[in-house]
Amino acid sequence: MKILIIGSKGFIGSHCVDYFTAKGFEVFQADVNESSESNFYKIKRLNSDFSAPFKENQFDICINASGSAHVGFSFENPTKDFELNVVNVQKILVAIRDYNSDCKLINFSSAAVYGNPKVLPIIENSGCKPLSPYGFHKLQSELLLTEYHKFFGLNTCSLRVFSAYGPRLKKQLFWDLYQKANQGDEVSLFGTGNETRDFIYIDDLMQIMDLVIQHSPFQGSIYNVGSQVETTIAEAAQIFLNEFSPKKKVIFTGEVKVGDPNNWLADMGNLKRYGFKRQYNLSLGLKKYAEWLRENE
Repeated sequence: MKILIIGSKGFIGSHCVDYFTAKGFEVFQADVNESSESNFYKIKRLNSDFSAPFKENQFDICINASGSAHVGFSFENPTKDFELNVVNVQKILVAIRDYNSDCKLINFSSAAVYGNPKVLPIIENSGCKPLSPYGFHKLQSELLLTEYHKFFGLNTCSLRVFSAYGPRLKKQLFWDLYQKANQGDEVSLFGTGNETRDFIYIDDLMQIMDLVIQHSPFQGSIYNVGSQVETTIAEAAQIFLNEFSPKKKVIFTGEVKVGDPNNWLADMGNLKRYGFKRQYNLSLGLKKYAEWLRENE
């Protein structure tokens, strides 16, 4: 099976490269960062064009793991965030329509599309009320995938990732904790600590990718990507710090960070019907992440 991974040098994209290479797929990569690897396409940062890979190859699967994944950035530069998370998705869809219409597209969306849900766990047809430009842009990208399936017959699906973590991640909660723990005896975080998230380890996310490729009808399909376990930020922070500096104290400022939801918990019923079984609880996943940090930082 021939697969193209766009954003192949990023956190999720690089894991996709390793995972599908190990499974024996013929893996092609595309990214804005340089690489001397074979089967690699350099994408321009400005006025990006995704046509070349699809003109020169016929892929079975395309995974789009590119784009911005930073809520704060979307407030600072909503135009750029829109370009990365909406315009580029539309360009990929056009390239597939024009040159490789049988290719199945998996696009990474985000649980940010939900905002603050009224009911937990969150099912895929829950109302979407994003709290940030990033969340709105991810929702728009999903609508594009639905549009190109409905009107052009493309095979598409969106993955609403909740809180993914693991080796190579250099942003968000645990990376922030790691940086701050190296600087002082106290670690300061936004919020009260009672906010909750649904964390999923990167290897479990790869299992989900595999199951989606095998079982999804690719009809503009949408899937939650989480672990169906709700954890407070305070508990998650302490589990992580116990791997490094158990004596460090976490201080919560009480300040609300713009764009951040209060509570998240994914309903994983659809993917469980495909056979998804979580392999990593938070303690084990954070132990693996901490090992990588010690070895690579």
